[in-house]
Amino acid sequence: MLSMNVGPFALSGTVLLLLAAGLVAAGVGHLVGRRQQTGIVNTLSDMLIAGAIVARIAFVALWFDAYRSSPWSMLDIRDGGFTPWAGVAAALLVAIWRGWRQPALRKPLLLGLTAGALVWGALFGALRTTERPALPRLALTTLAGAPTSLAALADGKPMVVNLWASWCPPCRREMPVLAAAQQRETGVRFVFVNQGEDRAAAQRYLSAGQLNLANVLLDPGAALGREVGSGALPTTLFYDANGRLVDNHLGELSAASLASKLDPLRTPAGASGRD
Repeated sequence: MLSMNVGPFALSGTVLLLLAAGLVAAGVGHLVGRRQQTGIVNTLSDMLIAGAIVARIAFVALWFDAYRSSPWSMLDIRDGGFTPWAGVAAALLVAIWRGWRQPALRKPLLLGLTAGALVWGALFGALRTTERPALPRLALTTLAGAPTSLAALADGKPMVVNLWASWCPPCRREMPVLAAAQQRETGVRFVFVNQGEDRAAAQRYLSAGQLNLANVLLDPGAALGREVGSGALPTTLFYDANGRLVDNHLGELSAASLASKLDPLRTPAGASGRD
């Protein structure tokens, strides 16, 4: 499961795991600390805030060149640009600081975080067993009406599969970024699979936006989204040269967040294509 729709919102699997782990940690911390009327919710909130801020700062620092042309985009966290290890380190430092200053908080915080980590690990493992990491073999159609498949287009290269629709605002905003990457990253195959629209709607959008994209496919029944476990657009999938799903992104990609996900996929040919 890559995402889940909760009312009008689409939440990624990672966010759902974080929420579940946080609720368990808060519950266990409350039970352990209730005799001393010591709760850990405020500490967990501070850990989350500090972790998110530091993870974002670290990501921007690592990919600063991609943000240089539009500095304000550094503040737009919708691109999902975070560096997890930096965020985890910052959150743990907050926990250690709070525990050092408040001895009564140590036991509920330690047990709460341990319980949350165990829940995260168990749910993460369960989700991984339900994933379909291989390249989907659904029948798709080109804009010219010819049948094809993702495997046929891969040709032994890493592949980026973007699920989009013309009515989707974040799809439209990220499309120029993906189009530029398709021209630049010659070692990676980019495929754009329209979800739920006919040829006329897809072609009308591409023509109006003057987007010269290769490998635009049609999936009128949105079967690919269901196959990969995503009910939200845009969704971008990253497959290695062996057709294994190695990463995914729910929501709009920026130049920086796309570059961070392309980096592990680049072949020598793709790297030379950037020069």
